[in-house]
Amino acid sequence: MRVSVVGTGYVGLVSGACLADKGHDVVCVDIDPEKVERIRRGEAPIYEEGLDDLLARHVGRGLRATTDLRDAVLGTDLTLIAVGTPFDGQRIDLRFVREVARQIGAVLRDKDAYHVVAVKSTVVPGTTDRVVLPLLEEASGKRAGRDFGVGMNPEFLTEGVAVRDFLRPDRIVLGGIDERTIARLDELYAAFPDVPRVRTNNTTAEMIKYASNSVLATLISFSNEIAALCSALGGVDVADVMRGVHLAQYFTTALEDGRRVVAPITSFLEAGCGFGGSCLPKDVAALAAQGREAGVGMRLLSAVLDINREQPGRMLELLGRHFPSLSGVRVTVLGLAFKPDTDDVRESPALPIVARLIDAGARVTAYDPVATESAARVLPREGVRFARDLADAVAGAQAILLVTRWREFEALHEWVQRMQEPPVVVDGRRVLDRTRFARYEGIGVRV
Repeated sequence: MRVSVVGTGYVGLVSGACLADKGHDVVCVDIDPEKVERIRRGEAPIYEEGLDDLLARHVGRGLRATTDLRDAVLGTDLTLIAVGTPFDGQRIDLRFVREVARQIGAVLRDKDAYHVVAVKSTVVPGTTDRVVLPLLEEASGKRAGRDFGVGMNPEFLTEGVAVRDFLRPDRIVLGGIDERTIARLDELYAAFPDVPRVRTNNTTAEMIKYASNSVLATLISFSNEIAALCSALGGVDVADVMRGVHLAQYFTTALEDGRRVVAPITSFLEAGCGFGGSCLPKDVAALAAQGREAGVGMRLLSAVLDINREQPGRMLELLGRHFPSLSGVRVTVLGLAFKPDTDDVRESPALPIVARLIDAGARVTAYDPVATESAARVLPREGVRFARDLADAVAGAQAILLVTRWREFEALHEWVQRMQEPPVVVDGRRVLDRTRFARYEGIGVRV
């Protein structure tokens, strides 16, 4: 199938490259000529495992990039809208979605062949039918359902493993205004014959995406509330508690040989210093806001967000047990990305942690294997030294805060044990063996 993908962020570029890998003829569209040129050279403008290899294999063959949206839409059978939807704290910003819908509609005015436009951006329920579809009809002068199709095809990609998630999906959700639209989307995913499909209307497809992210965020905040209680009670470690929870049959899969395998969802049932990224915080907040506008209190999701906002501060509270004042204290922050295997720092708990340390007068050193450049663009210009590697980061530190679960940091004890004066280690992800540190604090345990 000939496919155009508008937007080359994490969702758009990964989707386009993976669809090309499955044999489709794909053109990615972006208004940023520098980004387009990098893609044409086979260079990924974002850090995502496996993406560089896909670009190297398919750019110039089944994958190309352009700034010419008109040419892309005229030359394809289906267009995926994968542009950003920023959130201002009250509602998602649809300006990019609206503009792209108008532009695509203007092209459809001059196109005789039936074309499907599917929204892949995460938008609140009702957006595709109430915003995108009318704009397409207005700009094209044509009628949706008769002259073109309108669908909603949400993504379920996790940054860092997005390529793997796309190529090995657990489900495919196909929303559409009619069966013809859904059939065209089904054809797009013909290379995944055994993957469960949900065929539904656009609004339900939008809600599935939001409900999926909201339940994951809820699991995280639930774990962090249990962690707070464990710390208050003493004598109980939330890491042990959650290991016991994970073994329940609800979270395990039984094998024929009698063994049980813990399901991936248990990774969200772990305490830590908070969730971040471009999806969970924004999507939960947007859904809660839409609920309030509809007269539904959304008390649970509001509590999920409240708990998450408190988590970075808990790291400072644990540090405060050892330093009455942080003025002049040499503090190292390990991890700036919101999760490992990505350079994305959006909504990362590291950002408020670093900011509060600077405000408290600490001498801050920060290190991340890949996200230093991204973090440097949003952190204060003064007050942070970015280390070149882990050894440089921990040298001379009086306190070390582990914020991101990078595998490299699991060997932290080897570096700390060489130091003459052992630093306080605050484990914000509970990935370290606390028995290996002379001075240890962790989320969800009182030592």
